[in-house]
Amino acid sequence: MLSSRNSGHRNLFRAAAFIFVLATVGMNLRSWFTDPFASLHIVSWVLLLGSLGLAVHGFMLLAVVGQPQGRIDKTTVLVTIGAYRYIRHPLYASLLLLAWGAFLKQPSLPGTVLAAAATASLIATARAEEVELSQKFGTAYAEYRKSTKMFIPYVF
Repeated sequence: MLSSRNSGHRNLFRAAAFIFVLATVGMNLRSWFTDPFASLHIVSWVLLLGSLGLAVHGFMLLAVVGQPQGRIDKTTVLVTIGAYRYIRHPLYASLLLLAWGAFLKQPSLPGTVLAAAATASLIATARAEEVELSQKFGTAYAEYRKSTKMFIPYVF
């Protein structure tokens, strides 16, 4: 049986991550289209487009391959193809790309704090979720963890 305590922590961390990501986006929203060809803005757009692509890809795989029961995050099959072949949390990675892409629109100390807080919250969310997934999928998930990284292929 999955621990409701872990699920509560995951939901709390996830909510905090969403708040920090949205705050980062909101803080820099006015500068998104000013000087769109500046080098930082180009890097930002690459991260933002990567975020969108990774989110769409991750949701599609969960919906089709994961055979969810009810909500999309209640999969019955461990997904290990596509982006999940390289990273365990593509949807959280997409939020990381969104946070840092938004940050790069107008870097600042408060933006750094928000993006870093989003990153810490997403790491905490993923770790809490991994406890649940280990309980749910057992040895298969343990083997999967050994062969993949959390957010960035071959790195982290």
